Amino acid sequence: MNKKLLTLAITAALGLTATAAQADTLSDIKQRGFVQCGVSEGTPGFAVPDANNEWSGLDVDYCRALASAIFNDPKAVRFTPTTSENRWQTLSAGEVDVLSRTSTWTMTRDTTLGIKFVGTTYYDGQGFLVRKDLGVTSALELGGATVCIESGTTTELNAADYFAANSMEYSPVTFVSQDETLKAFEDGRCDVFTTDASALAGNRLDFAVPDDYVVLPEIISKEPLAVVVRQGDDMWFNVARWTYYALLEAEESGVTQANVDEMLGSDNPGIKRLLGLEGDFGTPMGLTKDWAYQIVKGVGNYSEIFERNVGSGSPIGIARGINALWKDGGLQYSPPIR
Repeated sequence: MNKKLLTLAITAALGLTATAAQADTLSDIKQRGFVQCGVSEGTPGFAVPDANNEWSGLDVDYCRALASAIFNDPKAVRFTPTTSENRWQTLSAGEVDVLSRTSTWTMTRDTTLGIKFVGTTYYDGQGFLVRKDLGVTSALELGGATVCIESGTTTELNAADYFAANSMEYSPVTFVSQDETLKAFEDGRCDVFTTDASALAGNRLDFAVPDDYVVLPEIISKEPLAVVVRQGDDMWFNVARWTYYALLEAEESGVTQANVDEMLGSDNPGIKRLLGLEGDFGTPMGLTKDWAYQIVKGVGNYSEIFERNVGSGSPIGIARGINALWKDGGLQYSPPIR
């Protein structure tokens, strides 16, 4: 081997070693003692801190499910607020282990950012929020409107496509953060605020007089909101993905936070596998046999997470709709644990 080839071989080997060293996220998390989770700055129903900086929401509960699977402790997680513009860099730089922050799964993001989408925890679509006194009942009446939009989001292109497709002029006004965008709308700097419909439902409740605002009926896009990890670490990807699937499988099997201990006595083979009583599905992922039991014990199943954060058990009150399980006419579906 000549000197040049030897140099290239050594460089390649060093590169592979570096990649392997950087790709053991689960071991790093175990050594650290907690999951570092990237969330939104504050999206009602998905990720919101209280006065004591205690976070709650659907995205937050997913992170607590991860912590339960790894540490048997839903509190073994810390939260890093991210903006729509800095979230990818924050993940790529290793500042967080996972992004659980209303990120839409798109082809461009999936193939160019060095990331992997784990699964769609919430199927959403973009909508429009207006003041009731604007006298508008349909998005098709928004020609000439000024529209508040958060930059770095899929909402920018979706809005441009919608207005162009309907031959309407509009004036986009963009802001870096969601809070800044919403404040601008509240202050009257824009006629319309547009983002995911789920967020609009929560944002509306934060106004002094919610009834002064209305969410228009049109949904103009597909927004599969998914959990995201870095490429190059298949074991961590599997942990993140099967944590999501375990939440769905538990709901489908009727296993809840309240009855999970009782279900340890079930004769159902599927429930036995889910709860770690039959087979060992945790060890190949670097987890214990009862990893899914710990998830349900710590946070409940998908239905419980949905209902308390955005569903009927929450102030937002969103119907399950397409986020129902497949057997109930929705899109949520887990491959079998076997």
